[in-house]
Amino acid sequence: MAAKSARWKKVLVAVIAALAALPLLGLLIFDQDISEIAGVGTGYTAKVMCSSVFVSGRDPREIEKVDLSPTSGYPISVRLDRQKKQVTASILGLFSKRAVYREGLGCTVVVDVSDEELKAQAAAAPVAPPGLSRDLPWPRGGKVDTQNLPSGADRKKLDQALDFAFTDPAPGRPVGTRAVVVVYQGRIIAERYAPGFSSDTPLLGWSMTKSVTNALVGILVRQGRLDIHEPAPVPQWKGPDDPRAQITVDQLLRMESGLKFVEEYEKNIASDVNVMLFNHGDMAAFAADMPLSAEPDSVWSYSSGTSMILARMVRQAVGGTGEDYLAFPRRELFDKLGMSSAVLEPDASGTFAGASYLYASARDWARFGLLFLRDGVWNGERILPQGWVAYSSTPTPAAPHGGYGAQFWLNAGSPGNQEDRWLPKLPVDLYSARGHDGQYVTIIPSHDLVVVRLGFTPNHLQAWDHQKFLSLIIEALGNQNP
Repeated sequence: MAAKSARWKKVLVAVIAALAALPLLGLLIFDQDISEIAGVGTGYTAKVMCSSVFVSGRDPREIEKVDLSPTSGYPISVRLDRQKKQVTASILGLFSKRAVYREGLGCTVVVDVSDEELKAQAAAAPVAPPGLSRDLPWPRGGKVDTQNLPSGADRKKLDQALDFAFTDPAPGRPVGTRAVVVVYQGRIIAERYAPGFSSDTPLLGWSMTKSVTNALVGILVRQGRLDIHEPAPVPQWKGPDDPRAQITVDQLLRMESGLKFVEEYEKNIASDVNVMLFNHGDMAAFAADMPLSAEPDSVWSYSSGTSMILARMVRQAVGGTGEDYLAFPRRELFDKLGMSSAVLEPDASGTFAGASYLYASARDWARFGLLFLRDGVWNGERILPQGWVAYSSTPTPAAPHGGYGAQFWLNAGSPGNQEDRWLPKLPVDLYSARGHDGQYVTIIPSHDLVVVRLGFTPNHLQAWDHQKFLSLIIEALGNQNP
């Protein structure tokens, strides 16, 4: 977090110096940006600590040292209450945010909602299923054999690829890899975990959650409850003269809605995405209130707000607020794939945060990738509609370098120039769910391959080379990049 950070720190120094004489009201109206930034900082801190402790089961000291390092320069105090299963983060006692854990729903930042309302939501939360049998082979169970490799696969080279994934490229540039799973020909042939993590640890996918939202929309399309070519059913856009009323579900999926939304993180703390995630209880309503900045289908603009609008559409299509909606992702997707670790967290309004907040183990993220590799079919059952995977992995016209489909990142290349693409040394049919700080579920149909990489690798460190890592794996399988 940098651009407004210096300014905010100067203001905080002044606040501290004059704190005894400065009333709270005066502080709040001193600068609206400071209030927004403080809300983002405390919301981020409370949410990350809460989910990392109560969903992932991690050590708070390690979370504070690593995961909360983006806020380490700010005077944010953290109070973890294990009995109440909540975390409160505050700045000088003047700004604070609280995140609460609810079984089956993970953690939610408490904004614009009472504790009683949150408890009512939790009463309808789905019961977590028992873990899969360790005696059945993956993906039907938890039994994994990484010793007897398929023909052509080289164990030594696979180990070298994993070594690369867990080796810091230089002092002061930690690679931060936490989990790697390699699925080849439908089975796990290699995996490794950093100390403190295991095959059972649910880890945050950040924007990989958008690809899961794609799957939930696809399931509703298969069930006949959504038509992606129809105008999106958004309540805020129903005015007779509202130009947004013509935005289709398809345009939202492909990030070509034309809606204004600023998707910046550390460089702009008070950006739309940060304010939406940490300062608003109804994230989809915040995103849907945005005006048009361009004609639909004329420009491509990556937006977590767009994914939250899609997530609320899933809620509307399923039917509301109760047990049926909260159980829908588990009943229709996670349980069918055996993703027993998956926790999709809602915002304070009760809508699943389909832009950012799915936790799952690396093996379960691999199951999700395998569903798409297998064209949406699992154990003989069609989960996603016929043609949905092809639709999801087809470049959207305005996306640069042929780099985006429908809530997935692609490697297709520019029209007429396939060399102009995201990972030019890797196959053009590669596509990926991709999330903040280096989360990847990469699918390469031409190699019958799914590769999961989870970790904490801030972009500014430039410590993760995804192209080299995947190239090493493909080389280990005895294959060439087509």
